[in-house]
This record gives sequence, C-alpha cells and structure tokens, in this order.
Amino acid sequence: MSGMNLEQLDYKLLKALEAVLRHQSFEAAAVSLHLSQGAVSQRIKQLETLLAQPVLLRTQPLRPTPLGQQLLGHYQRVRQLESELAVQLEQQQGPQTLPLAVNADSLATWFIPALQPLLGAGRLVLNLMVEDESRTWQRMRSGEAIACVTSRQEGIAGSEAHFLGYMEYLCVATPEFAERYFAKGVSAESLRLAPAMVFDQHDDMQLQFLSQHFDLQPGQYPCHVVRSSEGFVALTEASGGYSLCARPQVEQQLAAGTLVDICPERMVRVPLFWHHWQLAGNLVIEVTDYLRAYTRQVLSQQTATE
Repeated sequence: MSGMNLEQLDYKLLKALEAVLRHQSFEAAAVSLHLSQGAVSQRIKQLETLLAQPVLLRTQPLRPTPLGQQLLGHYQRVRQLESELAVQLEQQQGPQTLPLAVNADSLATWFIPALQPLLGAGRLVLNLMVEDESRTWQRMRSGEAIACVTSRQEGIAGSEAHFLGYMEYLCVATPEFAERYFAKGVSAESLRLAPAMVFDQHDDMQLQFLSQHFDLQPGQYPCHVVRSSEGFVALTEASGGYSLCARPQVEQQLAAGTLVDICPERMVRVPLFWHHWQLAGNLVIEVTDYLRAYTRQVLSQQTATE
C-alpha cells in the first residue's frame, strides 16, 4: 500500500467502497449510508489519494482494482470480527450476517439444510451471492464474500480450503421426451435436434459434455438458458428439454419413473470445496464445521477410481 501507515486508514472510507460495489451505484450507496452522493464520491477519492492509486474501476459494472479487492477482503474480515466481539460483549442482539458465495445447485439441494441448526437458532443471517461453481471464488477474491463454495481447489492467499465432496450430475429427460428424440439412441445426430439447457453464459458443463462425448459444438444444437436450478428440473419435467441435473434434485423423479437417465454411463462429477478467510471469526468456523459434517453424508466422497 505504497508504504502507507495503516493507522491512517479510516474505515469509513472502506465502508463507502464496499457500499458502492455492493449496490453498483454511488446514489444507492449514499442512501444506504445516509450520506449525500457527493460525500460518498469524496470518500472514495480520499481513499485513492491516501493510497496514491485507484481502488475502483468506473466501468459497468463497477469493479474493484486489485488493491480494492484486498481492501474489501480486509474490511469484510474486520467487520465479522467486530460483530463477534459485540456479541461477546453483549452489545449486539440478534444474528450475525455472513456474505457468502454459493453455486445454485448447492443452494437448491444441501446448503440450507446443512446450516439449519444455526439458522433455526436465530444466529445467522445469510447474504448469498449465487454464481456458477467455477466463479464463486471471484466473489471471495473481490472481497464481497467472506467464504464460498467452489469447484476450484486452489486457495486464495490468507484463506483455508476444505474438500466437501463430489456433486454428481445425471443427464435426464422425461420418458416422453426420450421417446420423441432418442428412440434410436442418444447420438450426435439425435442431439442436434433435442433442446439442451445451460444455466447462463458462464455455464460450460453442458457444452463440455456434448463436446467431449458427442463432438458437438455450441450452435450445433438448440439450447435453453435457464438461470435457476429449480427451473432446470421444472423445464425438464415439462418435456421441454433434457438437462444435466444434480443427483439430489432428481432422485425421487428417477425412482418414480417420471424422469429417466438417458446417458447412464456418462455421469458428470464436480468436486466442491469450501474456502474461507483464515481470520473470518468463530461463526465462520462453526459454519465450516456444519457444512463439512453435512456434505460427508450427502455428497460422494470417493474419486471416480475408488
């Protein structure tokens, strides 16, 4: 930080930076902080002057610079530690808020049940950022999240990583859909006509699946964009397409016969890891323990060769 004395760092300036990035607007940040828009702009400028370099990229969307990311991560950890201290000193009543990044499939299946003891006891409020499992770590790296569920094993400096297990994905469709498109089997020819599904432009699981096993590239087959894990299942059950769905989401339908696995020999297994800042506080340690204990029961712990 250009040799700056940390005692000069005013946390009101970091609070303004965090608010601007969270709301993606100087105006909305000002409302949340009960300040004028000019005052918020001045605090960002003051921070950049103090550090002698920018902390915010004035793009759409607004993004932190690498230094801004470091500051946000530091600020989130300090906030969490202050919140825990306030609880210990009985100065804060009610639950603590944790900003966490999680992928949609984990959120739709095991994530909330894993934290039920803390949620049910009124100790935890979640501020969830939902991204593809390959991108959730960016929310943590940017300082927006204090922890994340991710498919990336590599940790961020100053963080800890824990293996949670494998999320298994099955390629499913209704019997009616399978009969309509795959009566002669699942092949590159039949898949050129059958509508597939992706979560968003960052979801490459379906793309890799079709490329690896059937040599099909994007644009060579119809494809729905469905930004909801629950929507994936609903559209599949409506015979609107076939999809790669997390096993926990479709186990009951497969047992009942309302969905069928059209590629039983080609299951996709995605490793999931839990990353959190090392100095994130006791509540994050408790959350970590609950997640690890629960996922040992609901996610596959074995590698494909075991």
